[in-house]
Amino acid sequence: MASKDNDQQIKLFQTHEHDCSYLPGQRAQTLFVDPDVTLNRFAQTQLAEQGYRRSGDFVYRPNCRACQACIPIRIPVNEFTPNRTQRRVLKKNQSLAINVSEARLTDEIYDLYARYISARHRDGDMYPPSPEQFEDFLVKAQADNLFIEYREEGRLVAVAVTDLLENAYSAVYSFFNPDNRQASYGVFTILSQIELAQQANLDYLYLGYWIKACQKMRYKIDYRPTELFIKGQWTRLT
Repeated sequence: MASKDNDQQIKLFQTHEHDCSYLPGQRAQTLFVDPDVTLNRFAQTQLAEQGYRRSGDFVYRPNCRACQACIPIRIPVNEFTPNRTQRRVLKKNQSLAINVSEARLTDEIYDLYARYISARHRDGDMYPPSPEQFEDFLVKAQADNLFIEYREEGRLVAVAVTDLLENAYSAVYSFFNPDNRQASYGVFTILSQIELAQQANLDYLYLGYWIKACQKMRYKIDYRPTELFIKGQWTRLT
């Protein structure tokens, strides 16, 4: 695979079959970009447009033989209209101070991350959390990755990790105060990334993969209009 900018060559590799982390009983395979290649922003954008996703240094997409459940999803931010529930979330969190900074490990940020993982994902492969895991997952990246910090009266309550592409943000992960469920911080971090993308004159916010049969991934379809990457083409849902 070659990008048009600086004629960058990209090698792709495929994993062996492994247990799917989203759908019980399914077997999965992953196509991933050579991690030794430093991707420029144009190449990162081209890959996102073809359904690839980043986690740490790895840029990948599912490539399963018998299953097409993982569907890349993005929001055309300049056409987005919040629904009634999303408007309530915006109103509830209008007092939060938002700051965009470089990705980094600090005691304050890591403490929030560790609390979130320990409260929400004790059954996942990110538990138990560690500073090394945090850096590998959220700081080290072949991308212009940013931390969007949310504060209530100076106290850090949420962080959204996002990549800056040529024409989009790509949401990588978010973590937040797990004790305040009423604030709907997870929804708010997506809504604020949409607004920040609009302010930066970007076209899209990528949300990774939508998986209809996976409860944890269904929420991504709630942001309309939405575009799904199906059979090599982006298809609009209004």
